[in-house]
Amino acid sequence: MKSVDLQPSQKVRVVQTIRTREGQWPTQIEGEVVSCEQAPTGSWFAHGKNDKLWLQRLRLKRSDGELVDLVLDEATQITILGE
Repeated sequence: MKSVDLQPSQKVRVVQTIRTREGQWPTQIEGEVVSCEQAPTGSWFAHGKNDKLWLQRLRLKRSDGELVDLVLDEATQITILGE
């Protein structure tokens, strides 16, 4: 994922691709940014900061009010929609 400065209340489209044996499975979600921050996993073997693996996490609020948490990776594509 290329660096994108996400701010609360921005409307974005996120496309992530899951790779499977059968090919690629793209998923897309649109919503309003609630937060975007690094947070630790429960991984005890990661040997990162405080012995945790830190992942970039994005929380979106969809138009129907549903909250969605995403873990961003290098293949994640984020498009900022009209301001």
